[in-house]
Amino acid sequence: MKKLYRNATLIDAKAPQDLLVEEGKFTAIAPHIEADAAETIDLGGRLVVPPYVDPHLHLDYVYTARGEGATNGTGTLFEGIQRWSETKAGASSEEIKRRARQAVREEVRAGVQYIRTHADVTDPSLTALKALLELREELKDIVTIQIVSFPQEGMYAYPHGAELVEEGLRLGADCVGGIPHYELAREFGEKSVHKAVELAVKYDKLIDLHCDETDDDQSRFVELLTALAYMEGIGERTTASHTCSLGSVNNAYAFRMMANFRRAGLNFISCPTENIYLEGRQDSYPKRRGLTRVKELLAAGVNVCFAQDSIEDPWYPLGNGNMMNILDHGIHICQMMSFAEIDHALDLITTNGARTLHIEDTYGLAPGKDASFLVLDAPSPFEAIRQRAGVLRSVRRGEELFTRVPAQTRSKYDLLA
Repeated sequence: MKKLYRNATLIDAKAPQDLLVEEGKFTAIAPHIEADAAETIDLGGRLVVPPYVDPHLHLDYVYTARGEGATNGTGTLFEGIQRWSETKAGASSEEIKRRARQAVREEVRAGVQYIRTHADVTDPSLTALKALLELREELKDIVTIQIVSFPQEGMYAYPHGAELVEEGLRLGADCVGGIPHYELAREFGEKSVHKAVELAVKYDKLIDLHCDETDDDQSRFVELLTALAYMEGIGERTTASHTCSLGSVNNAYAFRMMANFRRAGLNFISCPTENIYLEGRQDSYPKRRGLTRVKELLAAGVNVCFAQDSIEDPWYPLGNGNMMNILDHGIHICQMMSFAEIDHALDLITTNGARTLHIEDTYGLAPGKDASFLVLDAPSPFEAIRQRAGVLRSVRRGEELFTRVPAQTRSKYDLLA
């Protein structure tokens, strides 16, 4: 059946647009479309955007923060890893899938249709990876899930970690993961970056490394990752997640590297809520924000997107998959609140994330692409962000995942109605 969505506000359009959908694709987008026998839905001038993308999540960890022995007393990244190491062995495949389904439900109901999740493979049985591979297939009609074969305890700090990462790729993971700043010595961190690039080329996979998630300005593994990705010609398929140390390095180094990031085409993921919570723990005052240089990277022409990272796990006690909440925190923390920046801030949780996931061929509001989009309860990008607008309608490949009725307030006072 054809569907015609009328009176949509699009971010870069000067006038309301109509969207014609047939067989799960956009067939036309124009100011006025006539379509015989099409079901017509009037969007009333509300803002339409591509679906939200959460490019960095840990679905195998969700809702484990309250488990016995999982409490992170120091609130640091490294204690979080230790707590997870001590408690993860008891998780069954069914438990992991049950918790992950709940998290996906929260994210999808908040407008997310694309998730990249890391699956911890520092486990000889690969329980989490296998569970998430099954879940990826089970939920494919409502959400696209990419899986990273991720060695949470290190490729070389954990026995046979590199072999387990490779086995994860053979089983069907989409991306090579790593955590070079957690390895036992710089030499092994560098070795893990080399290995990640080697595996990505061997298996034709994407790369997404937890990279320099520390305040230590001497943690500079992103430099090596950039060089290797550039030399292999796979920069656009490569992502550096976190890169918190880039916020602590000297400016001469930072801006020299930004030219290299742009040259290589590298993607960056920042997790605003998580990293402002985890980082700066050894600082007294002044206390660093702990985020990478999002504003400066974007100004340098480097692709950056925002992510949730955790939902109630040993690293972060909150989180609910609401990307508008992540965006709100991110633009405040990164001081990206000029009117021009606000008007294009939604890119950080939509199109920039799609570019990171390497799905631009099917993603976006354009004829021929998948008819997947959100209708927000706002008339413009500025109002959507100012009001932290909710999602009124989520459409995936032409099928409506859900609709909501706009909230209404009843009051005897006209001003409050």
